[in-house]
Amino acid sequence: MEWFTAPDYWLSRLVFQRALAVVYLVGFLGTALQFRALIGTRGMLPVPAYVRSVPMRRAPSLFQLHYSDRFFAGCAWTGVVLAGGLVGGAADRLPLWTAMLWWAVLWGLYLSIVNVGQTWYAFGWESLLLETGFLAIFLGNERAGPPALVLWLLRWLLFRVEFGAGLIKIRGDACWRRLTCLYFHHETQPMPGPLSWFFHHLPGPLHRMEAGANHITQLLVPVLLFTPQPVASVAAGLIVATQLWLVLSGNFSWLNWLTIALALSAVDFSSRSGPRPLPAAPLWYEVLVIAVTALVLALSYRPARNLLSRHQAMNRSFDALHLVNTYGAFGTVGRVRLEVVVEGTDASVPGPGAIWREYGFHGKPGDVRRMPRQFAPYHLRLDWLMWFAALSPAYARSWFGGFVERLLDNDRDTLRLLRHNPFPDTPPRFVRARLYHYEFTDWPGLRTTGAWWQRRYLRDFLPPTRLDTTGAPAERA
Repeated sequence: MEWFTAPDYWLSRLVFQRALAVVYLVGFLGTALQFRALIGTRGMLPVPAYVRSVPMRRAPSLFQLHYSDRFFAGCAWTGVVLAGGLVGGAADRLPLWTAMLWWAVLWGLYLSIVNVGQTWYAFGWESLLLETGFLAIFLGNERAGPPALVLWLLRWLLFRVEFGAGLIKIRGDACWRRLTCLYFHHETQPMPGPLSWFFHHLPGPLHRMEAGANHITQLLVPVLLFTPQPVASVAAGLIVATQLWLVLSGNFSWLNWLTIALALSAVDFSSRSGPRPLPAAPLWYEVLVIAVTALVLALSYRPARNLLSRHQAMNRSFDALHLVNTYGAFGTVGRVRLEVVVEGTDASVPGPGAIWREYGFHGKPGDVRRMPRQFAPYHLRLDWLMWFAALSPAYARSWFGGFVERLLDNDRDTLRLLRHNPFPDTPPRFVRARLYHYEFTDWPGLRTTGAWWQRRYLRDFLPPTRLDTTGAPAERA
């Protein structure tokens, strides 16, 4: 079937696959380095307790069949190795079916992790990686031309990512319609980056231009992905440029980078790369791709209906395999930045004379003199959940007590998630958490004090707490 392949997109496929493999590598690496404190056997939300209460059909995962920290670590590091091989192009040297199996194993391993990761893995970019990774299985390698159907499915995914994010903004916070949301967003976003302070201090008219350009890129440009070339390539290029702007202005894990990879799959590089002879696709491969296309289109009904709904949900999966999902971000934008600051003391009584020392996090604001750092595409899961905790204690109800308990015990794996432990030798006797209002300083403030932030104490988030005789946190009376 001549229509089945799109030989001009061989370089588009190669670039997309390498970029996706890098994202996979970062995702598996972050899991391998962070899981013990978060979902390990002694973690805040242990996998064994979760799989006892959630059946396989709701959360299909290898870890439903067997779990140990060693086995989980082995799966995560296997994912790192497999992704690294794909970055190096190893799959292109294998038979077609073997390359597809390689991508399928990678997808299955990450699906197994996400489906037991609970709130630590409840982010839209987890589902986006899984949906993209599933389609990548059927994209093939150099043993066959790129299948046109899968390339169109990747554009359909990119369309839903961008268009869904645009609709959720227009339907959500009125500041998006007034073009004023970016007066606040750079300061109140979950994890500011090293340039966020400067973005925040751009003049108001530029903020309004940012918001207007965002609406154009997310509501109008995605439609052009389905037009003939070179218009589709121009549309994809505009999406890439917008995503790079977001990369510069904040830390959004691999969301922006994965969106860039999807956009690059829609770019026609043939004018630069020239034609490349590729073998004809085998019949079994053509039949399989057609069947998968039919499956994805059938599963797209509910996400498409969600896009048209006035009650649009964002970042939701409609099936346990995360095959076709709905996306969106920042339907509402906070006007005030709240931060939970965690402190400990070795005083026997946490009275007025006690000296409290602050725990330092890698990404979330704490020390007002510390410039925000760039971490994306690496995902600091604890730091992100601390931002949600500041929005409402309800977001932290399932895990914050376990976090405090592990600080009171100087748990090694938990402390590895932090930048600074003020009690390196012996654990604190009490830990408390306080809620602060953080604001970026202005130019004179930065020059005179060297502080990027200024903060004001609001109230206690958690009163001074110690371990009781059973080893569990007990609030001070």
